[in-house]
Amino acid sequence: MSYPFEASLDELQADIDAHVDRIFADLTSDFLVMPRGPGFIDYPIFQDAYEVLKAETGGFTKLTAEACAAAVAASPVAFIVLRSILGFTPSEWAYAAEERTGVQVTQGFARTLDRRVRLDPRKPLRAEGNTLSGRRLRALLEVACTLIAEGAPEVDPTQLHRLDKADTKGGAAGVRTLGQLGVPYAMLLYERFLGRPFAGHRDSVSELVGNVLEAAIEEALATASVSFRKTKRAAKVPGFDQAPDFMVPDEYSPRVVIEAKLTEDDGTARDKVTRVQHLAQLSAEGAANGRYRFEVIACIAGRGFRVRREDMKKLLLATRGKVFTPATLGRMVESTRLKEFRPKSR
Repeated sequence: MSYPFEASLDELQADIDAHVDRIFADLTSDFLVMPRGPGFIDYPIFQDAYEVLKAETGGFTKLTAEACAAAVAASPVAFIVLRSILGFTPSEWAYAAEERTGVQVTQGFARTLDRRVRLDPRKPLRAEGNTLSGRRLRALLEVACTLIAEGAPEVDPTQLHRLDKADTKGGAAGVRTLGQLGVPYAMLLYERFLGRPFAGHRDSVSELVGNVLEAAIEEALATASVSFRKTKRAAKVPGFDQAPDFMVPDEYSPRVVIEAKLTEDDGTARDKVTRVQHLAQLSAEGAANGRYRFEVIACIAGRGFRVRREDMKKLLLATRGKVFTPATLGRMVESTRLKEFRPKSR
């Protein structure tokens, strides 16, 4: 059975299901393995920071901003531990701090600080002084202590409060009790179910995962000495409401556009198929208006594309079969118009 990119449009349409099966056979998923990334914190480092926070707060009996400031100064990862107790993202923590304290704590500051701690877990964090950064850090620590002390208030039965967790539901006493006795395993499993294991880390490295596919495309183009432009996120390119990931030879007169799409979720896959279909429509409209038609290539990876057969049919027809997976990227140049942009052999 030939690959879809080797078939004519008539051949593709005549046996579309077989071509879908061919693509599905090449799609694999590595969702069980994630890149660690430069900001990954190993458990021993996290545990050490937890013990520092526990010690500075007297076993969580004096959970004050001053005690937490001493903890993060001695072990910056205590900042991450405190955020984990809250169960907040950096942006959510910043919003709560600004709302409760009146200090302008931007979400960008909180995200940057959180990342700085993860990248350099031994660089001290200082909340002293009257600098803007110091005031913002103190505000974060103050609101964390306040929220933990308050615990989860009563809410409407149809709602769920974010602090309604095993450790924070009853205020600081709950944190103190779990710090002394350990967490009930069933409750730990339940809260893990609500939060998804490794969810925060998976979100933080999602761009790294996508970069693997884009790097393979760049290597294929560079190896063939094909001129190309790789667009940046949210880049503006005339004629495109959303810039393709790659344009050959450049964005001023593209003859080939390449979309790199990786997803482990079928709903997201549908959105990405729609994106490729839109590019094919733009190409057809350009040709109808006397302009050039550019070829649309889709490079896909991840189990999300294996779920809906109808979506894969749409993708194959929109690209006229020019769909490549990591297993076939090595044949992308020779099987598309990209070969027209290779230097001629002497």
